[in-house]
Amino acid sequence: MKRMCAVVLCCGLMVCVAPGKTAAEVWEGVVTRVLDGDSFRIRRGQQLVTIRLYGIDSPEYGQACWREAKDGAAALLLRKQVNVEPVTTDRYGRTVALVGFRGQLINAEMVGRGLAWVYRHYCTAQPVCRRLESLEEIARSERRGIWREQRPVPPWVWKHRR
Repeated sequence: MKRMCAVVLCCGLMVCVAPGKTAAEVWEGVVTRVLDGDSFRIRRGQQLVTIRLYGIDSPEYGQACWREAKDGAAALLLRKQVNVEPVTTDRYGRTVALVGFRGQLINAEMVGRGLAWVYRHYCTAQPVCRRLESLEEIARSERRGIWREQRPVPPWVWKHRR
């Protein structure tokens, strides 16, 4: 995931294209199921693809704001045709990607609404990660979503404690 990227405008969506990739590698599919706030399934032709949103991490099942994050992702994605710009594949075989719908970067929407943290350990593609960090600061200062909690625990810390 430690690839530098250039920003291109594709269908009004800011996408990160890693060196050696072209905007033509962005593909479309319809979201069929939202698994949680940062992962879902997309039908691409006859294939079902599991997607993990790049650079963010949302609350885990059982964690504060988990349902709010899942419902927020569902409202943004479910049954919608989205643009997918793969960044990498994770250890579970999921496509880790930037996902857009009608000019919105869903990764950024989730952070901006306070429904996900920037996963700084894995978010290395600039300027996308800088944009996500900026949106997280705004959501935090306006106490949106997870930031309403007194001491919100990032999912990677929450999982480690369990």
